[in-house]
Amino acid sequence: MSNFAIEARQLVKKFPARPGTGDKNGTPAPPRKRWSFARKKPKTMFTAVNGVDLQIERGEIFGLLGPNGAGKSTTIRMLCTLLEPTSGTAQVNGFDIVRQANNVRRSLGTVLAGERSIYWKLTGRENLEYFAALYHIPAAAAKKRVEELIERMEIKDRANELVEKYSTGMRQRIAIAKALLARPPIVLLDEPTLGLDPQAARRVRELIAELKREGHTILLTTHYMEEADQLSDRIGIIDTGKVIALDTPEGLKRRIDQQEVIRLELTGWHEEIAGRLKSIAGIEHITTHRQGETDLWEVNLHAQNSRAALPRIVEHISSNGTRLVNMNIVKPSLEDVFIHLTGKALRD
Repeated sequence: MSNFAIEARQLVKKFPARPGTGDKNGTPAPPRKRWSFARKKPKTMFTAVNGVDLQIERGEIFGLLGPNGAGKSTTIRMLCTLLEPTSGTAQVNGFDIVRQANNVRRSLGTVLAGERSIYWKLTGRENLEYFAALYHIPAAAAKKRVEELIERMEIKDRANELVEKYSTGMRQRIAIAKALLARPPIVLLDEPTLGLDPQAARRVRELIAELKREGHTILLTTHYMEEADQLSDRIGIIDTGKVIALDTPEGLKRRIDQQEVIRLELTGWHEEIAGRLKSIAGIEHITTHRQGETDLWEVNLHAQNSRAALPRIVEHISSNGTRLVNMNIVKPSLEDVFIHLTGKALRD
């Protein structure tokens, strides 16, 4: 058996490009045509995953980050056997994802984002009993395991209510419980705290930390940088179908230690100011974020020399009637590393 929980080598996935769309690498697709049944369809392809190499250690939490459209979800779906790779190989718990797909599935507990993996017209308990039967867990062991997970997920008082009456956080806990029924050595969690309130998200993060202490390997994707920083032993950043960085969170941050991040809080922000700020010598990246429904904006600028850039920054802001509320020079965060490497924020 492999020394790694998950190992991928030169993993590639290509899809037929739909007429009128470009591929993931920016190559324009041919114009739309009217196809008769007698004609062959065009064979234009786009590459969603382009030679991904990964080695995930047993017992670690590995965070896989990437902007939308980077190939992250496609990679995840290949690893859990929902998609077959175009080329390359991958092993999960020592099993080949193509030739030994059933063994891979037995090794994985999976919670995928955006997919309803539990039945809303069943109770929480009925869901777990149903999936325990699908996993061929003996009846006596299944009953005990279901009770253990109901207790662990803190839903005992509502285990006999229909899932459709649960909060989003409770549904996510049932989905995680389902993934843990067969005690899989590897747990794949795709956006596990997406859409949860702060208290529910904190409980899920605590569960993830508990699973690591119990010896599970966890592959985690998330759009929350603080979550990735807090939980992950190592992080891989994927963009345009390739892994462009792989290190511990602290190792990634050290990559841009020579940079400074100028964080501004402004009112009266105008998008045209962004172009002017980008033109300042030494400014490499800029991100903007509106604070709720207010007129307050957070603007982050990556600079090689903040002292040299600050006078020009203030000049451009003042000339547009924008008011500077607060300004700080801060240490680069994991999100700053991500922006430095990809040129975009995680949700772009």
